[in-house]
Amino acid sequence: MEIKNGYFKLDIREMGVFLQVIPPENGGKQLDVKEVMAYLEQKGYSGFNLRELSDAVTQTSEEQKEVYVGEGKGFQENEQMEVTVSGDKMLAFCRFYPPSTKGTLMTEEDIVDVLNSHNIKVGINQEEIGKFVKYRRYCTDLILAKGIPPVNGKDAKIEYFFNTNHNLRPKKNEDGTVDYRELNTISHVEKGQLLAKLHLPVPGKPGKDVYGGSIQGRQEKSLKLEFGNNISISEDKTEIYSDVTGHASLVNSKVFVADVFEVPADVDNATGNIVYDGNVFIKGNVKTGFSVKAKGDIVIEGVVEAAFLNAGGQIIVKRGINGMGKGRVEAKESVIAKFIENATVISGGFIETGCILHSQVSAGADIRVSGKKGFVSGGLIRAGNVLEAQTIGSEMGTITKIEVGVAPSVKERHAEVQEGISQTSKEIEKMRPILVNFNEKLRKKEPVTPERAQQIQTIAKNFREKQQLLASQKKEMKDLSEKIKMATNAKVKVKGSIYPGVNITISDISMNVKSERCATRFVKERGEITARPL
Repeated sequence: MEIKNGYFKLDIREMGVFLQVIPPENGGKQLDVKEVMAYLEQKGYSGFNLRELSDAVTQTSEEQKEVYVGEGKGFQENEQMEVTVSGDKMLAFCRFYPPSTKGTLMTEEDIVDVLNSHNIKVGINQEEIGKFVKYRRYCTDLILAKGIPPVNGKDAKIEYFFNTNHNLRPKKNEDGTVDYRELNTISHVEKGQLLAKLHLPVPGKPGKDVYGGSIQGRQEKSLKLEFGNNISISEDKTEIYSDVTGHASLVNSKVFVADVFEVPADVDNATGNIVYDGNVFIKGNVKTGFSVKAKGDIVIEGVVEAAFLNAGGQIIVKRGINGMGKGRVEAKESVIAKFIENATVISGGFIETGCILHSQVSAGADIRVSGKKGFVSGGLIRAGNVLEAQTIGSEMGTITKIEVGVAPSVKERHAEVQEGISQTSKEIEKMRPILVNFNEKLRKKEPVTPERAQQIQTIAKNFREKQQLLASQKKEMKDLSEKIKMATNAKVKVKGSIYPGVNITISDISMNVKSERCATRFVKERGEITARPL
């Protein structure tokens, strides 16, 4: 059943004009007294009793009511249409009032003429107009014209066909150990492989409001494929392909492909040290005393001994690192190794390993020591955010230092500046008595040789420079200390046991573990380190 609002109509008789009030049907809206009064005022009828009119309009019965509203004017009232346009000029609302008993109804042409008289030219809905003419719904807002909305432009986008996530974690087995055969962290590409596809922007289309005014949509954004060497682009500039077999990476929206320098066996006397602009793949071990430097990634199938590795990308050592107290591994991005023992390992990203033993290990992000054993014992471990391990320390009370919450580079710089302040202060204090003594001689007007005066002048200049340096160092120290204090969300998570002998530092707060704990996380709360169950 159709919903109909309540409405009214005039019945013009010889004895006067009467307002007939027709109640709503099937849940439609009741009439508004103000609307009825506005209509009567417009037509010049004022001879009604306001209370009677209000009672008739607001009555809730399903019967029609009738109210005297004034004397006749000698003519009938025709059907009337009022037009209101929305604030954004996109919709024209039309509201109709019925004719008096013998008044004239509007035709479709009449309705269009009224819309045109309001300068409404666009989006006139003939179907809705025809529907009104057929069914006549009064005191109801009908949308008889709609503007044409603009079509927003569709931005260009680039689809990449290699891994672009620098923080992708290595694949793990069901028991939590890392699958070093299927690490899935390096994007290996073949010669001729599609690297990226540019999907061109789709231009938008302007719209029009109901008056015919132009409306502009959001303009589309263009992109272009950015790439380095070893890459070819298609004639239409929408696809790029690798010219070599190597490793692909995305740096600042630019695609790079580095060919791989492959070492078929060990890095030793037969190969010498390796320096390469791309990626290095070593099928054997890196022997003691040798170095490998690469601007890209370094992947080693074997073991790293007391050697030096430096990579602009990530370093993967599938059989682990045994540095013998001298090995050093540095990567701008992540480091993944089966184990780390007696070595220094520095990572700008995360570190993933099976165990850490008596090593100096630093990571800009997280350090996760996973697997069945997953232990950390001995040495200094620094993580910018989270350290997670199965076991930390040992039953023998092995001294193990854990620091989280501050990027290791900040911590190291803090120590450097602290040492610098100490050194500069000592130098200043050495010069101070010389200058005081010289000033005392001048005050007493004691003779001073030109050579001595020149020497004192040099010392005074150096003294002022050292004072300026000390002020700069102290300011940097204050800034670094604030950074360390403000570190949040850092934690140490131990799934198994943590033993006495472990010292934990979270940002600027430290604690010594005095008793064995199991399944614990350590967090900084209210200025102290708190142990919570996992």
